[in-house]
Amino acid sequence: MRKIPFIKKNILLIFASLSLISSSLVQASEEVNVYSYRQAFLVEPLFNKFTEETGIKVNVIFAKKGMAERLAREGKHSPADILLTTGISRLVELHDRDLLQAYSSKTLLDNIPSQYRAKDNSWYALTTRVRNIYSAKHLGAININYEDLADSKYKGKICTRSGKHAYNIALVASMIAAHGEDEALIWLKKFKANLARKPQGNDRGQVQAIHQKLCDISLGNSYYFGKMLTNEKQKIWTDAVYINFPNQDNRGAHVNISGMAMAKFAPNVENAQALMEFLVSKDAQKLYAETNMEYPVRSDVMPSELIASWGKFKADSLPLETIAKHRKEALKLLDQAKFDL
Repeated sequence: MRKIPFIKKNILLIFASLSLISSSLVQASEEVNVYSYRQAFLVEPLFNKFTEETGIKVNVIFAKKGMAERLAREGKHSPADILLTTGISRLVELHDRDLLQAYSSKTLLDNIPSQYRAKDNSWYALTTRVRNIYSAKHLGAININYEDLADSKYKGKICTRSGKHAYNIALVASMIAAHGEDEALIWLKKFKANLARKPQGNDRGQVQAIHQKLCDISLGNSYYFGKMLTNEKQKIWTDAVYINFPNQDNRGAHVNISGMAMAKFAPNVENAQALMEFLVSKDAQKLYAETNMEYPVRSDVMPSELIASWGKFKADSLPLETIAKHRKEALKLLDQAKFDL
């Protein structure tokens, strides 16, 4: 057998090494970068499962605010592929600042109802939560509308957090969409006149206030109820209230979302697409919704046993994109009503 000259053999070894290095680099490039407003405990189990199934590594930067500003500052050099947010207002802000790119697929369009995604396919809901009305146990479970918060029979009996919190802004925007600005302003002023105290605290704090007999009625997102029920110290608050789904005899309860979008300059588009479709899969939907006591956006995935125990409800069918268009008007009306003062 002919011997390979020493120099030639070394050259072949170098090429083999380079080939291995190149293969390693390709493997290392199998990643996707996520900017997330959602907390680590909610999304890391999902990302670990995604990596296990696909081999694609997920890099995450967590933040509580400033995502739009950061993306705008980074521009074309942004490493962000996928954006995870809470609330429709933040998705619309990203869209309005031209920080998103559209992506659609059969998986996304077949499984996410049209009212919970952008018309141009630039963002999608992943989970939903209801803006519930809680009532003190002595009132019982009540058939109530958001409009009833302005009824004088509740004077001095309602607690809520700031009107300018994103959850309440979205609710006011839905009232504008349903009734127009003039009626929404009248409603806001009467609602304010019924408050037992100045708007303060968070959604959990309003249920606590009912427990403390400071008020009889409060607003709160559904997932907070689930969190309080599983919190040893806060369960006593939930024992003092009923959770009610508003507007069941008419347009349905106001629903907000957690959602996802692809960043405008995503460097790993194919991996981003794979992650988006994974997050809509049945297993991911079940895990994601149950972890934060939310409702899966897919209609064929059941909510957790705890959430299902609150009963079925009818959701407002008005597209969230339509409601979000009234956000600026909602802020204006809250100022005019001096709601937080």
